[in-house]
Amino acid sequence: MAQAVVIGAGPAGLMAAEQLAAAGHSVLVAEAKPSVARKFLMAGKSGLNLTKDEQLDDLIRAYGVAADWLRPIISAFDAEAVQRWARDLGQTLFVGSTGRVFPESMKASPLLRAWLARLGESGFEVRTRWRWTGWDGEALVFDTSDGRRSISADVTVLALGGASWARLGSDGHWAQILGSKGVALAPFEPANSAISVDWSSHMQPHFGAALKSVRWIAGDLESRGEAAISETGLEGGGLYSLTPALRTGKPLFVDLMPDLDRQVLLARFSAKRSKTTLSQWMRKSLNLSAQKIALFHEMAKRGGHSQSVQVSMLKKLPIRHAGLRPMDEAISTAGGVKRTALDDGLMLTALPGVFCTGEMLDWEAPTGGYLLTACFATGRWAGQAAADWLETAK
Repeated sequence: MAQAVVIGAGPAGLMAAEQLAAAGHSVLVAEAKPSVARKFLMAGKSGLNLTKDEQLDDLIRAYGVAADWLRPIISAFDAEAVQRWARDLGQTLFVGSTGRVFPESMKASPLLRAWLARLGESGFEVRTRWRWTGWDGEALVFDTSDGRRSISADVTVLALGGASWARLGSDGHWAQILGSKGVALAPFEPANSAISVDWSSHMQPHFGAALKSVRWIAGDLESRGEAAISETGLEGGGLYSLTPALRTGKPLFVDLMPDLDRQVLLARFSAKRSKTTLSQWMRKSLNLSAQKIALFHEMAKRGGHSQSVQVSMLKKLPIRHAGLRPMDEAISTAGGVKRTALDDGLMLTALPGVFCTGEMLDWEAPTGGYLLTACFATGRWAGQAAADWLETAK
């Protein structure tokens, strides 16, 4: 028997557990993997982007169709609150040129160690290698290294993640469990995803190179972020924010010269010497990088267009691709528990006393600090609502 059980020990789950423990309740945290917060640690390997230092309205706008739903939740734990929380854990932060906030160490592990140390003082219990398999009557059932275990709880917080990076714990297995209980779910879809491109052999020397100072366009969405050429396609923050449009089949274009007007570009081309090749002109006159020139030839030159048309395509180069990479490779997922399945405290209306948080919920956001901010905020919100539920249930 436990007063509160939190299932999933990522940022959302740990935040929920912290709120429950702070309210004086006994808490058991169950994690399927051998250690906690594995996806959080993996995200921090390339520089832990905690949040985006911007005004609330700008921050909320990043959540698209879920913005109205998440507004009160994120308002209660916004970018400033995330930074204050991290500093209270002894972390020195800095804000990058684009407003992204990072720990000075650029890693997740120092922050996580400090957080776990503080959580340990509250006395709640963590059980790893406990994989939740559903309910037996009203008892939570887990497969553990010691066999099947059943736990009765007064309140449960589910923080089981989405359906990407299954090896780190987010495999979406919970959807079948909740679906069988009548919980309304939106199907999982990749978010912040790379795209697949069947490159010719001419692109191989450029694998790993970054495409910088470009503008990506898909449907109504645009991005000035960079992307890298990989063996399997294109990946990076510049593309990730376009995933909602790419999921629906919108064509993808790239402006290789976003700061140069089309007419100026064509005028420069008209002044080109007849003996100068197109590649030489792009390198010398436009100062295009080798990878930009290679991408241009890969996508434009083979189309049989005249040189003047090809030059015009520098401003809107169509990217022939084979769609998004598999969902398990995506940084995050869209879909999950629908807003209509929850009350204002993120409790499942079909299962009183069961709360959901983090990437389980049906929202998505681009990379850049927005994902973690919403995970922290929804975890805090669900934890406080669960604590309130326990008080009213007395």
